[in-house]
Amino acid sequence: MKIKLRTVCISAEVLLWAVLTAGAWFAPSKDISEAERRPLEQAPALTLDALLDGSYMEDFEQYSLDQFPLRDTFRKIKSLFHFNVLNQSDNNNIYLAGDFAVKQEYPLNPDSLAHAAERFNRVYEKYLQNSDVYVAVVPDKGQYLAEQTGHLTLPFGKLNTILLDRMPWAEPINLYDSLSAEDYYRTDVHWRQENLFEAATTICDALGVTAPNAADYSVTPLERPFYGVYYGQAALPMEPETMYILESDLLADCRVYDYESGKYSDVYNMEKRTSRDLYDVFLSGSRSLLTIENPNASTDRELIIFRDSFGSAIAPLLVQDYATVTLVDIRYIQIDVLDRFLDFHGQDVLMLYSVPVLNNSQTIK
Repeated sequence: MKIKLRTVCISAEVLLWAVLTAGAWFAPSKDISEAERRPLEQAPALTLDALLDGSYMEDFEQYSLDQFPLRDTFRKIKSLFHFNVLNQSDNNNIYLAGDFAVKQEYPLNPDSLAHAAERFNRVYEKYLQNSDVYVAVVPDKGQYLAEQTGHLTLPFGKLNTILLDRMPWAEPINLYDSLSAEDYYRTDVHWRQENLFEAATTICDALGVTAPNAADYSVTPLERPFYGVYYGQAALPMEPETMYILESDLLADCRVYDYESGKYSDVYNMEKRTSRDLYDVFLSGSRSLLTIENPNASTDRELIIFRDSFGSAIAPLLVQDYATVTLVDIRYIQIDVLDRFLDFHGQDVLMLYSVPVLNNSQTIK
C-alpha cells in the first residue's frame, strides 16, 4: 500500500512538473502583468557574449520567473500562506487594515524632502516670485489606519515642518483634518473624487475662491470594476471597487488642452475606461502639462497647480472662479523649459503633492 501511494505521489509530481515545464516552454509570453501593472521580462537573446559574461542566465532567470505558468495563482497562494499560516503582518510591504490595503510608507526620508524642496525653490525663483503660492501635502491613507493595526507610518507633522522650513515663501494649507481613510480607495493609493468636497473647500477657502457645492454635482459610477494598484501588489483575494466621477453643467462646458498632443478633450477622458489604470479617466492620467479652460468662470483669475497624480481628481473641483486651471507635473517635464509653454504673470499657484511622492522624490526632475 505504501509503495502504491508513493508511486501515485511521484507520478503526480512528475505530471505536474511536466505540465508546468510544457507551459513555460510553449505558452506564448505575456507582455504585461495586469495585476501588477508592469511589463514582464521577455526571452533574452542567446548570444555568445551574453553566455560568456553570464548576463544571459541572469536575464533568463528573471524571464522564467515573470512568465511562469499560473504565476498570479501561485502569488495568491504565497500571500495567503504568509498572512494566514506564518501570521506575517504584510506582503510586499502591503498590509490589511480592515477592508483597506495599505502600503507602509516608512521611514521618513529627509534627503528626499530636501530634494523636493530644492526643486520647488527652483520653480519659485525662476517663475513665481510675483505669485501667491500655497502648498498642500496630501496624507497617505496609512496615516489614518496604521495605528489600529500596529504598523509604522512616518510622522506627518514632522514631514510638513521639514518641507515648509525649506519653502518660507509658500503659505501652507492643512488637508489632514479634511480627510479620513474612507476618502481613499480600498485597493489603491489614490483618493476618491466623490469624497473630496471638504478637502476642495479647504483649498478654495485658502485661495479665496468659491468652493464647490455638492448639490451642483451628480455622482456617476463607471461600469468597469476598479482594481487598484495594491490589489495586484498584495496578491490577495480582494473585492474590486466602483469608481465614481462628479459631473456638472460647469464641468461639461470646460475643455482641457493637452500640451503634449496639442489636442482638446473633456475633463473626464472616457477613452481611458479601457486603460490598465481606470484612474486615468481623471484628466487623462499621467500628463506633463494640461490647462482646463472654463468659459463660465465668475472671474478672470488663473490658477497653476504643480502636482502629482492626486491633482487629477481634485482639480475639477477647483475651477469655478478660475478662467484657467493649469496642471504641471514636473516629474515629466523639465523645470527650465516651462516658460516655452506658459506665461507666468502672477497667477495663483498651488503646490499639491502626496506623501509617497515627497518621501520618494527622485521622480521629480
